[in-house]
Amino acid sequence: MTPQSQQHRSGLAYGMAAYGMWGLVPLFWPLLEPTGAVEILAHRMVWSLVAVALILLVMRRWSWIPPLLRQPARLGMIAIAAAVISVNWGLYIWGVNSGHVVETSLGYFINPLVSIGFGVVLLRERLRPAQWAAVGVGVAAVAVLSIGYGTLPWIALTLAFSFATYGLVKKRIGLGGLESLAAETAVQFLPALGFVIFLTASGESTFGSEGAGHSALLVSSGLITAVPLICFGTAAVRLPLSTIGMLQYIAPIFQFALGVAVFHESMPPERWAGFALVWLALALLIWDALRTARRARAQLHEAAARAATAKRNGDTAEDPVLG
Repeated sequence: MTPQSQQHRSGLAYGMAAYGMWGLVPLFWPLLEPTGAVEILAHRMVWSLVAVALILLVMRRWSWIPPLLRQPARLGMIAIAAAVISVNWGLYIWGVNSGHVVETSLGYFINPLVSIGFGVVLLRERLRPAQWAAVGVGVAAVAVLSIGYGTLPWIALTLAFSFATYGLVKKRIGLGGLESLAAETAVQFLPALGFVIFLTASGESTFGSEGAGHSALLVSSGLITAVPLICFGTAAVRLPLSTIGMLQYIAPIFQFALGVAVFHESMPPERWAGFALVWLALALLIWDALRTARRARAQLHEAAARAATAKRNGDTAEDPVLG
C-alpha cells in the first residue's frame, strides 16, 4: 500500500469517526437531564475550552495566538462565529431533549442547500443546472414539511441557517479546526462561566446536586465537543473536499435513524414525503459533485498527456541524431 493510499484510508477512518460521533450525539444530551438546555450549553462552553486548552498544551500549538490578538477585524469575526454557533448548539440541545431529533436531523440535511443559497446571494457564485434543480426541490421539501408539521420547521431551518452562517464566517477567519474552536470558546467562556456561577449562587444549578456521575457527564460535554472536531480536522488534511462533502451526510442519517427507531418520533406520510424530497435534492448535489470531479480529473489527465506529447515532440526535433 502506497503512503498516499494509507493517508487516504486513515483520513476516511477519522472522517467517519467524526461524523459518526456527531450523528450519535443525540444519545448523550438526554443523559444530562434534569439539567436544562441553557445550563447544558453553558457547561459545554466552559468545559470545551478546558478540553481544547489541554490539547493545545500537549501539542504545544500556541504560536497562532499573538498574531491573532493583533487583528481586531479577525477577532470580531471570531466573536460573530461564537455567537452563531452558540445559537446552533443551544437549539440543537433543546431540540434533542424536547423530542425533535428528526427535525434536528432535517436541519443538517438542509444545510448544504442553504450554503449553496448563501453562495449565490452573498458571494455571487454561479450554479450549475443540477444545483439549481436541487435548490428548487429543497424549497418544495420545506413547503411539504411545513404542511406536515402544521408550521414552518423552524428548528431545522434555524439550525441550517445558523450552521451555514457559521461556515461562511469561519471561511473568512481562516483558522484550523482546533484553533478556531479554542478562539470561539474563549469568547464564550466568561459569559458561560458567569451563568454557571449565577445558577450555583441562586441554588438552581444541577452541577453537584445530582450526584458525582451527573457532574462528570456535564464535564465530559467538553470532550464530546472537542474529540469529533479533532478527528474532522485530521480527516480534512488527508481527504479531498469532495469526499468530506459526501461524509457529512453520515451525521444527519444517524440522527434521523435515532429519532425514528430509538426515540420513536412520529413520521406521518407527509413528513416522509418531505424528507424524500430533501434526499432527492441531496442526491442531485452528490451526482453533480461526482460528475464535476470526474470531468475535472479527465481534463487534468488530458492536459498532462498533451504536455507529455509536446515535450516528446520537442525532444525529438532537437535530437541531432534523429534530426
